Amino acid sequence: MGEFMHSFLIGAGIALFLMMLPVLFRLVVGPTAIDRIVAVNIIGTKTAVLLVIIGALFDNVGMFVDFALAYALLNFIGSVAAARYFNRSRGGYSPGGARKGGAA
Repeated sequence: MGEFMHSFLIGAGIALFLMMLPVLFRLVVGPTAIDRIVAVNIIGTKTAVLLVIIGALFDNVGMFVDFALAYALLNFIGSVAAARYFNRSRGGYSPGGARKGGAA
């Protein structure tokens, strides 16, 4: 890999990491649970991309893409599970689409 490509990948990785810092603030501060769920999902997505960048830096993209896909799948399933739990605990919408306790 050329020196320019190596520097570019390191720069892209650092930029992605720096973009995680404001999201980390939103994760800690909140103010709602939905904000925190979205923040965790964003951090997970950026981490999967960082895994692919690390794979390109080590000239072993195939292995790191497998890790990134597995991590992205776990991130997605976790986000869906948290959203379903949050929706049920708040008493949101019923499965039929109508709001509970109200007119259809």
